[in-house]
Amino acid sequence: MTALLTLHAVTGAIAILFGRRLGRRAVYVAGLGPLVTFAWLIAEFGTILDREPITESVRWVPRLGLDFDLRADGFGALMLLLVAGIGVLVFVYSNAYFPPNKEGLGRLIGLVGLFAGSMVGLVLADNLLILYGFWELTTITSFLLIGNDHTDARARAAALQALLVTGAGGLAMLAGLLIVGHEAETFSLSGLIADPPAPSTALTVGLALVLVGAFSKSAQWPFHGWLPGAMVAPTPVSAYLHSATMVKAGVYLIARLAPAFAGPVGWWRPAVVTIGLTTMVVGGLRALRQTDLKLLLAFGTVSQLGMMVAVFGLGTADAVAAGSVLLLGHAAFKAAAFMVVGALDHAHGTRDLRRLPRPERGQRPVALIGAIAAASMAGVPFALGFVAKEYDLEALQHSPWAPGLVTAAAVVGSALTAAYSLRFFWGSIGRMATESPDPAVAARRSPPGLVVPGLVLTAATFVAGVVPDVLDRLVSASAASLRPTVGSVHLDVFHGFNLTLVLSLVALGGGALIFALRRPLEPVLALGGELPVTAATGYAAALRALNRTADRVTGVVQNGSLPIYLGVIVLTAAIVPGTLLLSGAWNDGDGAIVDSWSQAAIAALILGAAAAATALHRRFTAALFLGVVGYAMAGLFVVRGAPDLAVTQVGIETLTTVLFVLVLRRLPDRFEQRTAAPMRVLRIGVAVVVGLTVFGLALATGAEDPATTVSDTFIERAYPDGHGRNVVNVILVDFRGFDTLGEITVLAAAAIGAVALARAGRRPGGVRDSAAPPPVPLDRITVLEVSTKVVFIALSTAAIYLLLAGHNQPGGGFAGGIVAGAAVALRYISGGIESVRRLSRSKPWTPLGVGLITAAGAAIVPLLFGGSVLESGVHTLDVPVLGEVKLTSALAFDTGVFLVVIGLAMMVFESFGDDPPARSRDTAGGTR
Repeated sequence: MTALLTLHAVTGAIAILFGRRLGRRAVYVAGLGPLVTFAWLIAEFGTILDREPITESVRWVPRLGLDFDLRADGFGALMLLLVAGIGVLVFVYSNAYFPPNKEGLGRLIGLVGLFAGSMVGLVLADNLLILYGFWELTTITSFLLIGNDHTDARARAAALQALLVTGAGGLAMLAGLLIVGHEAETFSLSGLIADPPAPSTALTVGLALVLVGAFSKSAQWPFHGWLPGAMVAPTPVSAYLHSATMVKAGVYLIARLAPAFAGPVGWWRPAVVTIGLTTMVVGGLRALRQTDLKLLLAFGTVSQLGMMVAVFGLGTADAVAAGSVLLLGHAAFKAAAFMVVGALDHAHGTRDLRRLPRPERGQRPVALIGAIAAASMAGVPFALGFVAKEYDLEALQHSPWAPGLVTAAAVVGSALTAAYSLRFFWGSIGRMATESPDPAVAARRSPPGLVVPGLVLTAATFVAGVVPDVLDRLVSASAASLRPTVGSVHLDVFHGFNLTLVLSLVALGGGALIFALRRPLEPVLALGGELPVTAATGYAAALRALNRTADRVTGVVQNGSLPIYLGVIVLTAAIVPGTLLLSGAWNDGDGAIVDSWSQAAIAALILGAAAAATALHRRFTAALFLGVVGYAMAGLFVVRGAPDLAVTQVGIETLTTVLFVLVLRRLPDRFEQRTAAPMRVLRIGVAVVVGLTVFGLALATGAEDPATTVSDTFIERAYPDGHGRNVVNVILVDFRGFDTLGEITVLAAAAIGAVALARAGRRPGGVRDSAAPPPVPLDRITVLEVSTKVVFIALSTAAIYLLLAGHNQPGGGFAGGIVAGAAVALRYISGGIESVRRLSRSKPWTPLGVGLITAAGAAIVPLLFGGSVLESGVHTLDVPVLGEVKLTSALAFDTGVFLVVIGLAMMVFESFGDDPPARSRDTAGGTR
């Protein structure tokens, strides 16, 4: 199953990346995923229908309950049949629907393939968090597919609405899944259903949040407005995503959870069934007002999704079986109906039922498909839709909650369904045309590729409607996987003359009557559009409120004031831990503030230097006192026996001091007190709060005595696993290598950003002409030049030594890079910016990029030899004179870190090393 997901990802990516070269062949490439998935499902059908789930698991982060667990049971197989089977037909349809020279065809088809893979993962996932990951992938791919035509403002707006509504619902669902998983003490979906947690307030909140996500995904009232807007997407996309697959994701989740929670959680059935039936009626009413056949089907989909939510939401044995039949029937007839609309649009250039002509000879197969799809949608006997409706009404009659009310609402919704089905069919064959077709558009014969997929679907719905027992094993396995107490399910066309049959006939007759009286009933049907609050107006109002709130918040926290930026950041970082400190959520312990008089002396020096840096008015002097703070911290590291940290801190402080000097040359010499007194008080308050929080956290951390100490594990495993005796270095390049890789990536991004900003801020006349000869430094001192060259060589040698020895002795790539950076700073002091540029041949980003590539390569190479990412290897060489030399793969990673730090130092000088423009005496002031 993992291979199926990989295949979808690879083929989808190939179609996107090489779509321009592949042309229409991109359809074959991206369609390979659904085709192979369908073939795999057919091969495994026997096992699954025998109620033996197929499972697959890849351990990932077991302590967080995050394992890549996949499970194909009966209900999963039913959903997979829709995703893969209809997916194959949609790709065949797309091959005929889109012209071969369509711009961006590869991207569009590749996204459909990626979406198909996301749906496959969603219905197979047996871990709540993995399910959520695939859930969000469907949201993202749907957003990209709806907004495929980025030049169309309607497409962009519809894509944004779909993303905001389903994305916000997804975030709510994530919170709910975390709560439910915590209450159940497992994130296994099958484990949760088999042994659900006892009802509690936390579980109630969690389930409510999960339902919000499910309702938004499956377009339930009041979140249904995004689905009709999504109809701006190409018709094949609508046939696949917005009728047969993605919109059923919420239904799928409700179907999984309802058998476990519908009974114990008292509010579940009233809430879910009410939302579902309300959606069914609202969607049906809106469908009857549409003149665009695609919008008519969209609102019809909303209505049918409401019926599915109501039926599955009951969670009873009858309901899960009836819902399974409805899922199959709806996917078949609705996808076929969308394909009919696409064929009509392709032939006549319009989907407006007021302008569609009657079918000519070449369009009669399309009309036949539309007739069968509409009959199944309406629930006409001998169609699968009729069988589904019969079983749904039967299940609702036995609802544990308000059976009479829910049955009556379902009959009303079914009558509306029959009415809009008639409207769809009558309009598709030109019987509702009130305008002449555009004479400039000549009707075209539909090619086989637009007809055959619809014929396959309607043939399936007809055969299953006449001989429904062909679905017995599939429906039985599906229902049993949701509710294990379900036995064998037998589907019949005719159950005898009973109340269910009467209700079905009443719904059909009522639908025919509503359609016949559509003109007199038009004012009644239009009432929904005249309500003060609708889904569309609610979304627009929410979006306006969100934008206004964002503007106000941004105006406060992003107003261009650096002190406010800093205050927001540090206060945010202090509030949460500070609250925990005040609540006493830590161990008292016996941690001491200082262990010796030497520590107390250094701490006093740090406090004094920090106070001086705050009180002084000269920028340069304040920067020097900040340097004193840094060097004193290095002294603390030495006293505490951490030479690695001390070396690194000294190097960083040296480079930081040089950087301060470079920047301060471009700023006024002094601070000026221009801040109002209330603002000064506020700043002092923020500083005190943050300082006390950090101090308290340090004390609380020192007082903690965890049951298992990570440090002990690192010390024990450093040499056996990391092949190094310097535990700090082994942690950086092996145990926590991912962190280090992320950190050097951030360093590289910061360096590139600094250079870009510095260059953008230079005046036009200040940009160096690469063809001009470098300036000759003035007042050259021979002794200084010679001594700096000697020291430069010594520092460079020391840097290389720290790099090579750092795995077993104090040092490492970072410390070595810092020392090399200090050597670069010395070179700058001696010869100016041109001497630094000569080191890198005016390309300081080269060591930066080479370092990143080296570190990433060292992390990935073990995979080629069957290892894991960042797995350490060791190789021993017998070198003459030197003897036995041990080389570890961590050295390559450390070398990458070394080069990144050197590149960072060079780019600092590239950014700020040029001589600043002369300042007049009038600019000697500044703000503090």
